[in-house]
Formats: sequence, C-alpha cells, structure tokens
Amino acid sequence: MAFELLTRAADLEYAPACHNIGYAYDYGDGVDKDEKKALHYYELAAMQGSVFARYSLSGLEKKRGNIGRAIKHYVVAVGGGDKYSLVQIQQLYSNGQATKEVYTKALRAYQIYLNEVKSPQRDEAAVYSDEYKYL
Repeated sequence: MAFELLTRAADLEYAPACHNIGYAYDYGDGVDKDEKKALHYYELAAMQGSVFARYSLSGLEKKRGNIGRAIKHYVVAVGGGDKYSLVQIQQLYSNGQATKEVYTKALRAYQIYLNEVKSPQRDEAAVYSDEYKYL
C-alpha cells in the first residue's frame, strides 16, 4: 500500500516520492533491486529539483564507474546546500579523481549557498543546537 501511494505521489511529480522510489529500487527496500529503475526515479526527482536525488544519483553513477557524471551531480547538489556532496567531492579530490578546479568550484558554490541562507534567526538557533549550524 505504501509503495502504491508513493507511486501515485510520483505520478503527481512530487520529487521526494520519486527519490524514495529510486532509493527503494537502489537498495531493494520492499522491492527487488533494479538499478535501471533506481536511476530513472532518481533522475525524475533530480529534474524536479531534489538535492537529495542529485546526491543519490552521484552515488549510483560512482558505483557504476561514471566518476565524471557523479562529480557533475555532486556539484549541483552542493549548490543546493548538500554538505555531504561537498565531502564526497573533497574525497574524490584527495583520491585524485576530481580536479582542484572542481573542488574549488564546489567550495564556492557551497559558500554562495551559505550566504543565501544566512539569517539572524539561524544564527540564534545555532547557539542552542548543533543541528542548526551552517556547517
């Protein structure tokens, strides 16, 4: 029933539903593992603006050996504020799989994101909980 509802939400172009279906197929969570279907649903969610789907696409592309494509998805996700994608780019750079230019571009994109979301309210909340810190 839950998968059916997710599918209906995905049909309505709800990005988190598309991402969750992709995840289910990617990891065999409640359905048989199917990399092609996982890729399809991750791509749908990414086209709808899901930063999480970009990160998931990157991991799938990296697993398939498509490092260049993985890096492109990571960079887009970093621009959307995904710090885990930045960590992955840093790791790829350390391993010699990403260039200094790519890493620099990702750092700049993340800094731009941080500047856009900075606010006095967030600063105040960050004092009380690490959950609200920017980094």
